[in-house]
Parts: sequence; structure tokens; C-alpha cells
Amino acid sequence: MGKTTEVAADRAFDNTKTVLPAEVARGVYMQHAPSLRALKLMHLMIGKAGGRMADDITHQMRLSDIKKITGMQNHTRQTLVPLFAELHAATLIHDDTEKMRVTIGGLLDETTVDYRDEVSGDILITWGFGRTFRRMAQESNHWAILDRQAVFNLGSKYSVLLFQHISSMTNLKHIHSKRFTVAELRAVLGVPDDKMPRFSHLKSRAIEPAITEINSDLTRLHLTATYHKTGRTVAEVEIAWDVEADLTRVKAELDRPKVGRKARRDGTAETPVLTFPASGSLKYTDPWEKLARDNCNWDHGKLADAFRSFCVGKDIKLGAKNIETMFVNFCRKQKRI
Repeated sequence: MGKTTEVAADRAFDNTKTVLPAEVARGVYMQHAPSLRALKLMHLMIGKAGGRMADDITHQMRLSDIKKITGMQNHTRQTLVPLFAELHAATLIHDDTEKMRVTIGGLLDETTVDYRDEVSGDILITWGFGRTFRRMAQESNHWAILDRQAVFNLGSKYSVLLFQHISSMTNLKHIHSKRFTVAELRAVLGVPDDKMPRFSHLKSRAIEPAITEINSDLTRLHLTATYHKTGRTVAEVEIAWDVEADLTRVKAELDRPKVGRKARRDGTAETPVLTFPASGSLKYTDPWEKLARDNCNWDHGKLADAFRSFCVGKDIKLGAKNIETMFVNFCRKQKRI
């Protein structure tokens, strides 16, 4: 077997990673690229098959397995069937430059959605990978190891396709960037020529949003794009990458609610308003104890009571938007006295 299936077999018990043949990860080999939801389903199916992805066998999973995964839609039979149709429509093109032979085939052979037990709350899904995909996986010596939860939490098709493509090259020594022609980058992102025909639209609607999302706290990659022009026209886009070894930041974001993620990424999330303690001393209260210590020499208990009285006299709420600034100014005035 090829190295890709060996690596996948070795990681069969690691549910946090998916081993993807580089030939599939690099989107230039796929035409009619599926939607975001279908791509996530594809990654789940390849991850489920693991080291047996190249075998001519039938694989199985249940709807309940899909529903357990954070980042996947709460699917039903009605939502799954169209996604499998998309995956069947995806075309794999394998250009073997050594044998000087191009092979065109499909990702899947046949998929069955058995809903006899749907009333009791579960559906059995069986599928076989297409001969072209299986041969690619069997012969593949290059792979992408993807953080599975990163894929499931990315919010656009362009982000997933670019993420898997770059991930397939991060284990190549001394290679930290790649130049794409505009046509190649369109293929990677699954953008046909008749969609976003102007490069400015491709850049603003696909390239930059994908890079921004990948650079967020969802993945270990950090990408930068450099645009190379011939005259006034962008001819090539160079994408460079860094891989972060410490995943503490990534894990923290994945553990946070999905709601508000875009605002956090764009820097538009609102900062929670501080509220001054309604009673008691300022000791062991953050940040009030440090503010008091840095700006005043009063007893913390007396200072807190004095500031509350000041707020009552001025009809200022303890949760006012600028309460921290008012407290610092109050402290400094007491210090001068």
C-alpha cells in the first residue's frame, strides 16, 4: 500500500485528525467541487474509512454518528441525500506526468441511505469509494493531516478547499510558499470561470475571506498572500504559510460558542462592560484592586464605599460604560487630597 493509507491506518484511533490523499486535498484535481456542507461530509467519510479508504469495500456510518460532531449540521435524511448527490457529481482528474496518462473518474461509487429505522431515530448510510479515488489513495505517497474540528468549523467552501490544499504541503521540507496562476487558484477554490470573472471580485469574495478565516483561531495555519502583476493585471498569487505548533489558542476558540465567532475574527465583538462591585471591599476583585492600588493610598473598603456614595450622588450606574475611567479619576483626586 502507499504511504498515505499507511499513515491513515496508523492514525485509525485518532478522532481529531483526518488523513487525506494529497491528490484529493489539492483542489486542482477536482472539478464540480461540492458545497461547504458536502465537503464536510466528504472529510467525515474519508476519516471514517481511514486506512481502508483504498479498499474495494462498503463503508458504514449512522446518522447519529454525524449528529455527534460539533460543526456539522443537524442533518436529516432530506438534507443528506442532496449532499451525496453533490459528492457523486464531483469529478477527480489525475494527471500522472510520469506515465503521461490522465484519468478522469469519480469520488464515490454508490451510496445507500437506509431509513427503515428512521422512526426510531436513526439512519444507516453505506457507501463505496469510486475506483479512481481508491487508486489515488492506494498509490499516493503524499498526504495532508488535517485537524478534523478545524474543517468542521470553517464557514465557507473556499476556506475548506484552500485549507486542505495548503495542509497537503506543510510537511514538505524547505517549502513554505507556492505561486498560483489565477486559473490554478480558481481551480483550488472551486470557482468556475463564469463566476467572479473579475479578479477584484475573486480576491474580495473568495481569496481574502478564506485566508482571513484560516488565519483565525480555528486552525494552526497562518497564511499571507502576495499579488504579482504583469503590467496592471494580477498574473500570479503567492501564498506563504506558517504552522503554529502550540494549539492552545485553537483549542480555546473551538471550545467557545460558534455564535459571535465572525465578530471575534473581524474584531467587532463587543467588549463586556465592567461593573463596579455593589458591596464589600475591593480586595481580590479584578481589576478594581489593582486600579485602587496604582492610583490611591486609601483603605480599599473605605474607598469602595466612598466611590459608591459618589456614584449615587451623581446618579451614575455602577455598570456605566466608562465606570473604570471614572473610578481611576476618583482615586487620583482622593490621592491628591
